[in-house]
Amino acid sequence: MDTGTTAFMLCCIIGLTLMIPGLALFYGGMVSVKSSTNMMMMTFGAAALVGVLWVLFGFSMTFGTSYGGFVGSFTEFAGMTNLTEPMTTVAGLPVSLFSLFQALFAAITVALISGAVADRMKFGAWMGFAALWAVLVYFPVAHWVFAFDGVVTEDSVGGWIANRLGALDFAGGTAVHINAGAAALAVAIVLGKSRNFGQLRKPHNVPLTLLGAGLLWAGWYAFNGGSALSAGNSAAIVMVTTFVATCAATLAWIAVERFKDGHVTGVGAASGAITGLVAITPACGAVTPVGAIILGAVAGAVCVYAVGLKERFGYDDSLDVVGVHLVGGIIGTLLIGLLASETMPNATNGLFYGGGIDQLGKQAVAAAAVMAYSFAVAFAIAFVLKKTVGIRISPDDEEKGIDAAFHREASYEIQPA
Repeated sequence: MDTGTTAFMLCCIIGLTLMIPGLALFYGGMVSVKSSTNMMMMTFGAAALVGVLWVLFGFSMTFGTSYGGFVGSFTEFAGMTNLTEPMTTVAGLPVSLFSLFQALFAAITVALISGAVADRMKFGAWMGFAALWAVLVYFPVAHWVFAFDGVVTEDSVGGWIANRLGALDFAGGTAVHINAGAAALAVAIVLGKSRNFGQLRKPHNVPLTLLGAGLLWAGWYAFNGGSALSAGNSAAIVMVTTFVATCAATLAWIAVERFKDGHVTGVGAASGAITGLVAITPACGAVTPVGAIILGAVAGAVCVYAVGLKERFGYDDSLDVVGVHLVGGIIGTLLIGLLASETMPNATNGLFYGGGIDQLGKQAVAAAAVMAYSFAVAFAIAFVLKKTVGIRISPDDEEKGIDAAFHREASYEIQPA
């Protein structure tokens, strides 16, 4: 057991946990004051629910011995009862610590989807959707991407993307961002448009959104750097590419925003930063620092326009999960095939470095497979919930505000002077 790496991963887990309030603040500041508490509760509720499911059988489904490369054994590590022995390790780490690190990935991924349903989805229906999507989509897809052969036990067989296809995804561009973005699109379509769709959405608290983005940025070093599973050079390089891609995306977003709209906004800067973080997630171990600047700039510039797709096609992705996470995840995943350099931890050359087009094809297959599977299953889950328990709050409750209608508490108590 490597005590130095174990200490490093313990710190990464703290950083990942800070992403939970970071996401809650980021989303909570962007919605109206009438639904801010509900928006933040969706993040905390999803994280709590997925954490329990992960221990019961989620870790086993993700990292257990594979059924045909599609999903891991439901029972092999159920309850994690056989993973608490001191000598059970993954890459020199206690396997229980590795499991906790991956549990936070699962919790954050599910919570990301909630941004597409702001102001109008019943909290109980959201929790039901979160549970079903985690079991039917996230755990299998994470198995495809993260479960390498022999990762937990020497003879364990892992997922098809990681081991058979050979697509690169250092920290979850497919399993996290494309996965959540495709699901967000599906549930937004089933849920329908909010009563104010098409009007300019006014964030009720821009400082909260910027604070949330800052916490997410800090936690993302743990998200990406911790995926190296070692306190060494790979983790250091990954943190550098994560930083510089985020800087480039922020600059690109606000530059395009200034050109397109004539002004620069705080929400735009926050969105640009998150776009860069999303795009670099799969590529942080594949591209050079200069490649990271290019990748971040492309993602920041493109996603400014991608968030406008909802008006063109008529789906109400309230907080731009599709425009940022789905599109940004696709950009980062595909650009690996062009910008990857064998001098980086993934040790693979993309097209621009003489590696040919083969890697780009692998990246495209992985992105398309995850997007199609997540969208189809998420749509089915949301549709069944809509036809059975109902998922949409009433027009009166939407007008009054979901905080007052369902939580019986306001985000702020404003006393008269």
